[in-house]
Amino acid sequence: MSEQNPIRVMPVDDHAVVRSGLRFFLLGFDDMELVGEAEGGEEAVRLCAEVQPDVILMDMVMPGMDGASATQAIRERHPQAQVIALTSFQEEDLVKNALQAGAISYLLKDVQADELAAAIRSAYAGRPTLAPEAAQALLHAATHPPKPGQDLTRRELEVLALLTEGLNNNQIAERLTVSSSTARFHVSNILSKLGAVNRAEAVAIAIKHKLTS
Repeated sequence: MSEQNPIRVMPVDDHAVVRSGLRFFLLGFDDMELVGEAEGGEEAVRLCAEVQPDVILMDMVMPGMDGASATQAIRERHPQAQVIALTSFQEEDLVKNALQAGAISYLLKDVQADELAAAIRSAYAGRPTLAPEAAQALLHAATHPPKPGQDLTRRELEVLALLTEGLNNNQIAERLTVSSSTARFHVSNILSKLGAVNRAEAVAIAIKHKLTS
């Protein structure tokens, strides 16, 4: 890589001190340059079109548009830009969401400077880098599939409880003070998430896995 063509890097983080640290970090490498920075997902998506970064250092947990949503939006609009998830968290869902959204790498914020530099160069070349903790989280997720119902929202669990009582959509709507179409929408989501073909099977799964009290 020539000095005339440094890697264009853009940090995205809602904490100013983190962005400042990354700004200082980039000054130590002749083959990298800071082309912009954003404090949130929406700003990152807008800024990408202006500054055309090669590599984006993306925080995953931010108010408003989170890192995974911003990553997906950026990768759809600017597929040439590589995204490195750079976060303090190593939860399985965060790792999976980041990679599914199109991030090429997943690193924790306590990464050493030379390791981060190597990851940026690797991302620029199209090669992934995974923190050991992220790799372990993916391995655990692959060998411990989630139990049915773990992805149900609080409202969907309420609807599921009413389903187990034998209520129909109109009765559920009346109990929750929502429209019938909203109740029907929730029931449809529940069946989809549980992989159930009908309400009776959804109730059976709920009872078997103790999804309702």
